[in-house]
Amino acid sequence: MELKLLNAEGQAASTLQASDALFGRDYNEALIHQIVTAYLANARSGNRAQKTRAEVSHSTKKPFRQKGTGNARAGMSSSPLWRGGGRIFPNKPGENFSQKVNRKMYRAGVASILSQLAREDRLAVVEDFHVEAPKTRLLVQKLKGLGLDSALVITDSVDENLYLSSRNLYDVLVLDVDKTDPVSLVRFPKVLVTKGALAKMEEAWQ
Repeated sequence: MELKLLNAEGQAASTLQASDALFGRDYNEALIHQIVTAYLANARSGNRAQKTRAEVSHSTKKPFRQKGTGNARAGMSSSPLWRGGGRIFPNKPGENFSQKVNRKMYRAGVASILSQLAREDRLAVVEDFHVEAPKTRLLVQKLKGLGLDSALVITDSVDENLYLSSRNLYDVLVLDVDKTDPVSLVRFPKVLVTKGALAKMEEAWQ
């Protein structure tokens, strides 16, 4: 599989030969959906909580007499049938939302995403990617020089200047290879990969 190698002006200076196992896979929508859903589910903290009828604030007095009112009989205002009452099956902290994905499935799903990005011309390779100082303005200028407003940048190592320059930009995310995830890959319209990161990706994900 050939990937575009961009120069400093964002033009395709040449092409780079990449692994077909990582960038030449067929698009598997069901697998991509599964690994993206599992990644988002595993990120949930599971700390939501609702109250049972024993935990809501209420009076134990019978709301009205048993007979003669025409209403259905009621014993307490904490009944789940009443507004303000407790829940029958409440959500409690400690819920486990995690979904298991096998390593082979995860790698195949990531390879399917990368292959589709390459086919749609949304993935490109650069020699390296760094800024001289920790300034957001410098990173914005560098991306605009490449013709980009929003991008995911994957590098072999994120230095302090690059991290500090990118953390204030909502439409730009800089990650090293080990932190790359399927949600970030499908979120951004353009993905830039350094040559060093490309070698690590082929070594780790094939």
